[in-house]
Order: sequence, then structure tokens, then C-alpha cells
Amino acid sequence: MKLSVLDQSTAAQGRDPAAAIPETLALARHCDALGYHRYWVSEHHNSDSIVGSAPEVLMAAIAATTARIRVGSAGVMLPHYSALKVAEQFRVLEGIAPGRIDLGVGRAPGSDRLTALALNPYSNAADEFPQQVRDLQAWVSGAPLPGDHRFRAVKAQPQGPTSPELWILGSSDYGARLAAHFGLPYAFAYFFSDGRGVEEALHLYRSQYRPSARHPRPQATICVWALAADTDAEARRLLMTREYWRIGFEQGLRMPLVTPEDAAAHRYTDAERDSIEKLRRSAFVGTGADVRSRLTALADRLDLDELVVVTWTHDPEARRRSYELLAGAFGLGAGDRAAASVAGPAAA
Repeated sequence: MKLSVLDQSTAAQGRDPAAAIPETLALARHCDALGYHRYWVSEHHNSDSIVGSAPEVLMAAIAATTARIRVGSAGVMLPHYSALKVAEQFRVLEGIAPGRIDLGVGRAPGSDRLTALALNPYSNAADEFPQQVRDLQAWVSGAPLPGDHRFRAVKAQPQGPTSPELWILGSSDYGARLAAHFGLPYAFAYFFSDGRGVEEALHLYRSQYRPSARHPRPQATICVWALAADTDAEARRLLMTREYWRIGFEQGLRMPLVTPEDAAAHRYTDAERDSIEKLRRSAFVGTGADVRSRLTALADRLDLDELVVVTWTHDPEARRRSYELLAGAFGLGAGDRAAASVAGPAAA
């Protein structure tokens, strides 16, 4: 089982939003030492919760300061941008870290309608997403565009012996069908939909898959929210931060993460408590061994050999510890993990 990371650069109450960026860079180096397979960063706009608005910039810093982990976007919201410009950005990233770059793209805006309009006020590019993916796939890989394409003479530089690995991201059957059509890897946002529709999406992807030169067989993963701590009680305490945020999210709020103590002090309505109880029953939360057992059962059920884990905590040290415990439970790079523990936070 390969284990990877999705870092959404979350803001925390009591700290400047900008503090989330060095926290992301530090966690990336930490997870590189722990033996994780990939480190993906997300794209969101106009949010007080998730402040990673430029994954390609974050990726450059991560790629330049890590040694072996794959570095990627989960994802670039392609309708906001020119496919050529994205291809050029990721070809440059490939030059920084050859053979380690993932280009995950999505169709969703990663924002509200007004912010999406501010990012791209000239067209409804979401309708052109399949064409954008086709063009991006060619420019990123260096393959020629169709002979009648008006931009067939344009190349995305810098060219080199390796190229980024293109992924389609989604939480519905749309992305699954598109990934299958183009013969591309597919990542389902399990954490976003609480797993609803995952079986159907993966079935559609695998059954409709059209082999490509780089990917002769379908390659799928899911991004799942999980949290480990030294005790189950501590894990449940830390989960209160996400519970409080989730209630606000369902009311249209995008707030910085609060401490578990502030979350525990909040007076929830009966309906809100019902929502929290439902979240607790389905959450992948507990000791490292407990979380591993549940994640492994999920991966076996969905026939997956890789999971991407996203974890939110108010305290960055608790998040670091969660990834350490999962690395230990899954047996990732034991030697590197010991070195990271000895080096401590300053080295990460």
C-alpha cells in the first residue's frame, strides 16, 4: 500500500493566514523523510479556511527542498487558466524535480461564482474542460496536437526527457468518464463527498478506460480525511476542530480552524449535534493502528493500492504527529522515519 498526502494549507484562528504556507513547506519535508509517496497541494480562492491559492508556486518550493517524494497539485482548477500556461508552469516544475511532478487538474472553481468570474472574466471555460485536458495532455507530454489544431506549432517549454504525470480529479462520474476517455489516472475526492458515489465513479472509470501509451492500465486513488493520535481519546479531541468547521461549512461559512477547546465550548443545536455524531461514526480517527485497519479495509473494498490522506488540526504539531503515526502503522521508510524523529521540528 502506498500512502500519500493532500495538504490544503489551512488557516488557524490566532495565527496569520500566511503562516499556513511555511507550515505546508515544513510538513512536505517531514513527509518526504517519513516515506510518503506523493505530496499534493490544493487550489482554493477567497477562503478564510484554505489559503493555498497558487499550488504551482508552492510546488516549486516543495520540489526544490525535498529529495524523493512526488510533488503535485490536487489540483489546478483548469477552467481559470490557459492550458498552455499551465503546461509551461509544470514543464518548469519538471525541470526542478525531474520525474517527480504530478499535474492534477479539476473542473470545479475552487471558489464561489464571483471569485471564479474574477479569475477568468472572459468566458465560461468550464464547458471547454475536455478540450483543455486534450491540449494540456499534448503540451505537457510533448506529443503533437492534431494536424488541424490552430496551435499545433506551439510547444510548451522547457522540453526534457521526462514529463509531469497528468491526473484528473473529481467527486462525481464526470471526472471518472473524462479520465477513462483520455487514458489518465483518476483521483476521487472521497473526503469531499463522504464517500458518496465512489463505487460508481471507480466502476465507470475502470470499465470505460481507454489505454494510453503512458498508462496502459487504469490507475486510481482516493483522497480521504484521516487523523491519528497516540490515544483514541486524543484523536477524538483533535477531531472537534473539524467538527466545528464542518458545521460552519454546511451553513456557508469558510472559517479558520479553531482549537479543540473552543470547539468543545460551542453550544450546538440538536440538528448540529446529529450531524457531528454522523461525522464521528464515519471518521477515520483513532490510534495509528486503528486508522490503518480502517483505511486498509476501505482500500481493499475499492481495490486500491494507494490512498491520499488529508488531515486538519489547529496545532501543526498534532498534524505532524498524525502523519508520523500513520507512517509507522503502514511501515513507510522506517529508517527515514527514525532520522526525522531525531532531527526534530527544526530540521523539518
